[in-house]
Amino acid sequence: MPTIKETRNQMMQLVFPEHTNNLGTLHGGRLMDWIMLIGTIASSKLAKGITVLGTTDSIDFINPVRAGEIVILDSWVEYVGRSSIEVGVKVHTENPETGEQKLTTASHLAFIAVEKDGKPRRILEGITPADELERRIFLDAQKRRESRLSKLAQRREERTNNTGDEVEIAKLKLDTTRPVLPEDTFYGNFMSVGKLMKGIDETSAILGGRFVRGTVVTGSLDELYFYSPIRVGEVIILRAGITYAGKTSLEVGIKVLSEDLTTGEHKHTCTAFLSFVHLGKDGKPQRIPEFNPETEDELRLWRQAEARKKRRKERIKEIKKFAESFLQT
Repeated sequence: MPTIKETRNQMMQLVFPEHTNNLGTLHGGRLMDWIMLIGTIASSKLAKGITVLGTTDSIDFINPVRAGEIVILDSWVEYVGRSSIEVGVKVHTENPETGEQKLTTASHLAFIAVEKDGKPRRILEGITPADELERRIFLDAQKRRESRLSKLAQRREERTNNTGDEVEIAKLKLDTTRPVLPEDTFYGNFMSVGKLMKGIDETSAILGGRFVRGTVVTGSLDELYFYSPIRVGEVIILRAGITYAGKTSLEVGIKVLSEDLTTGEHKHTCTAFLSFVHLGKDGKPQRIPEFNPETEDELRLWRQAEARKKRRKERIKEIKKFAESFLQT
């Protein structure tokens, strides 16, 4: 069985103007697409077949990425369960002129090995930690897996009781709809989660930009759980709403539904919460319009968003610590 280091994969991407916003910095959704892609490569190689993303830890963008820079993505397998695979991902940029490198983000993803019909499939190969450091990585990933299973059970109960994922009650909203085409797949019949994340980011940024009447850039994506895969031929519905606004930043919640056009059945795929920063033409943070919650439901969403904002500040320290792993050198 391979060691953790032996499962490492690396991908490089030059940032072109087509990847950036009007300020010349990389779209957060585009980078999320690349993160999901490198994570899928690591998990599918070990599983020797199709894998779909089940959960992603929070993704916080520490430094902006500019046109002309090189994005370097590393991924590796940290733990293997019966059907699940824990993957670590780290992203940094390099200035090709100076050679300067900067950390962009680091996170953990959990994938599920599936058959062609989408049912979980047993993974035959595992990993073996090579030393004490890899053993710590392995045990930390095992704990994250156990925590995810507990949180997933809680979220499923909330969905059953209609007490969770209430983006629809947000004050300012935007709905977008689009079909899932073969070009949206990574392989097989399932929509690439990276393409989905790109759409989530774009819809959220449009709503945020309308609200501030300017440019917003992605600051973070909070922990995200996927409840059902999306297949080619279905339609995805993205329902976004503003849940919080501070001095220069705001949060957008977005609920993703898939629709089977032949039956009319709707399935809840996920609910994401993204933070954005309003930037002026000079690239510096700008104040945003006042936004006051009015109803009890809006106030509840606001309080939950404030709690997520506090946790984001603490996560930055953990990201930097995680990125110092020997696997990233």
